[in-house]
Amino acid sequence: MEYRSLTLDEIEKMQQNGCWAEDWGLLTVAEDFSANNIRRTSFYGEITIGENCVLDNIGCIRNTGDGSFGENNRISVMNEAGEGNVVIHSQLTSQEAALCMLCKNGTAAYGGDDDEPRQTTIGSNTRIVNTRELTNVIIGDNCELSGASRLADCTLAGEEIFIGSDVICENAVIKTGATVLDGAKLYNCFVGEAVHIGKGFSAENSLFFANSYMDNGEACAAFCGPFSVSHHKSTLLIGAQYMFYNAGSNTNFSNHAYKIGPVHHGTMERGAKTASGAHILLPARIGAFSMVMGKVQNHPDTSSLPFSYIIADAAGTSIVPGRNFTTVGTYRDVNKWEKRDMRTTKEEIVNFDWLNPMVMGEVVRGRQLLETLMEEQGRNQSCYITDDGCTIKNHALMKGIHYYDMAIRMYLGSMVEHYGAYLPESSVGSGEWADLAGLLAPKSEIDGLVDDFGETGLGDIRERLKELHRNYEEYKWAWTYRMATDYYGLDNMTQDDADEIVKEGKAAREQWLDAIRRDAEREFALGDVDEDVLNTFLNQLK
Repeated sequence: MEYRSLTLDEIEKMQQNGCWAEDWGLLTVAEDFSANNIRRTSFYGEITIGENCVLDNIGCIRNTGDGSFGENNRISVMNEAGEGNVVIHSQLTSQEAALCMLCKNGTAAYGGDDDEPRQTTIGSNTRIVNTRELTNVIIGDNCELSGASRLADCTLAGEEIFIGSDVICENAVIKTGATVLDGAKLYNCFVGEAVHIGKGFSAENSLFFANSYMDNGEACAAFCGPFSVSHHKSTLLIGAQYMFYNAGSNTNFSNHAYKIGPVHHGTMERGAKTASGAHILLPARIGAFSMVMGKVQNHPDTSSLPFSYIIADAAGTSIVPGRNFTTVGTYRDVNKWEKRDMRTTKEEIVNFDWLNPMVMGEVVRGRQLLETLMEEQGRNQSCYITDDGCTIKNHALMKGIHYYDMAIRMYLGSMVEHYGAYLPESSVGSGEWADLAGLLAPKSEIDGLVDDFGETGLGDIRERLKELHRNYEEYKWAWTYRMATDYYGLDNMTQDDADEIVKEGKAAREQWLDAIRRDAEREFALGDVDEDVLNTFLNQLK
């Protein structure tokens, strides 16, 4: 866009409108600029007024010359007392941030382009009204700020970003489609695409990625991966990694197990939840699609017992393994996330596949663990004790094996129905898998990225991440073929074997759907659900 100097008539008109300039010669404007639109404004230094912008009732917009604009700040995530391990910048993704924390000593991190000098910039078609202070900010096109209190050293990196009333942001990067409103306060934070933060939520040294939704509570040194949700007051997310997570009201994570400071961190794996009033004393690792209830103090690692209820009371922590596999809540969760993806650019990789090699690997290990507990502690025990001190009642253990068998047969049947007895072309993926903040991939490949992280260009890392995602189905079949032959005791899979696996898979799926129907009917029997709601849900089960 071409800009020009002000005419003498325009200067005179602006002076009549109560405007003042340190040097009118330092102002440049668009060709169709109208001096009638500028009132009671003071100008210092070089200023260019852009295209189709509305600026009204603003305390000050300034550039100090030494600001960071929120770019390339190193913050400490998950361990609030540690050295900074993630550099926030406009191109940051959840995968890059996760790799930063996996690197040795957390010292390898990439920053954004730091070659060009930055200055306060307001993009085209942007509206800023009733805002007190903008210091060292870059604001993209088609954004809106309405009633914000203060933005200092911030970059709104993208379009359609909304900053609402009484918001304070310092040293923050905010991405396309994000909303920060209703008195939210952010310090040293990254807010990813289509993230919502509002209703007085406060956060520091935290990351929020793809479609996360935060209201009312707090976050400190938190890694909130895609679709992390916290709606309630008195909820504190601290020193842990979350993803596809839903926090119940008054959920609290504590990383002060010792008086020397916050030295611990935890992980809530994909799809995990906490009930109202839950409290987890870190370190702890909660397995995929599990629900935590009560005050858990024994630092459990339930990553080999996915789909479980973890229940704490005065007597200790008990586990109901696999129970969450057949609940209405889990069924609804896994079917809603992809539909609620509000991103437009989708720079982050988010794989929505819920029965995937990472989760199913945990299911297989869970079944083996339960059988091992019976063998080592006796088949007729009233309850069993895990290595980390949790108890599993005999009935719950037997049901857990049943749930995990159901999941395995259902998964294998679906995959084999698609691929038949086809022998994988590659062994890549046949081993352990991991979830890299939304990217599902063989652990060996992620380990290779960790080894190279910080030693090779960020462009190369990003291309390798995309390649892993493109090859997901191929790697997944390599893992599934090996799982099928191990589970059924086969050397190689014949077509007859495949037909039988598909048959068993369909039967398992019907068992699963029947269990979910019963769970929905139990909920209806409590009297809080309308019959129309129940019938609508039952009719959509398939």
